[in-house]
Amino acid sequence: MSAASVLVQLAATPTPSPTPSIPAADITTPGVWGFVAFFGVAVVVLLLVIDMTRRIRRVRYRAEVNEKLDAEQAQRDQSES
Repeated sequence: MSAASVLVQLAATPTPSPTPSIPAADITTPGVWGFVAFFGVAVVVLLLVIDMTRRIRRVRYRAEVNEKLDAEQAQRDQSES
């Protein structure tokens, strides 16, 4: 097909009746409840991140304390030998 025949075919197609229009904004937007739901999810995620940070910090501190205790035990074992 040539470009001219495509243009003629596009020009010959009828326009839909009635002409499509843009729907009202209150139908297409999430509205207040969408905002409340999104805000709720954001708060839950924030609380989970804070909790995860505390747990990771606690595990790291426990590992450091265990390393220090192991080092002290190894020194005691060497001095007793």
